[in-house]
Amino acid sequence: MDFSKYGYIPKASCDSCEFYEYDEYTDSYFCKMNLDEDEMEKFIGNNTGGCHYYRYYDEYKSVHKQI
Repeated sequence: MDFSKYGYIPKASCDSCEFYEYDEYTDSYFCKMNLDEDEMEKFIGNNTGGCHYYRYYDEYKSVHKQI
């Protein structure tokens, strides 16, 4: 659900980002966006508060559209 119309914008956290995925082979999480050097430095340092690519992941997004 898009809460931004109500004034709520979720904090940019990789754990809730649509582009943060788990790789079974390496047993680790990674960002699937192509980050430049500065953005990668922020990503590795867990300083993602101002990530331009952050998109809140809602696994029930398609269900909301059906209702």
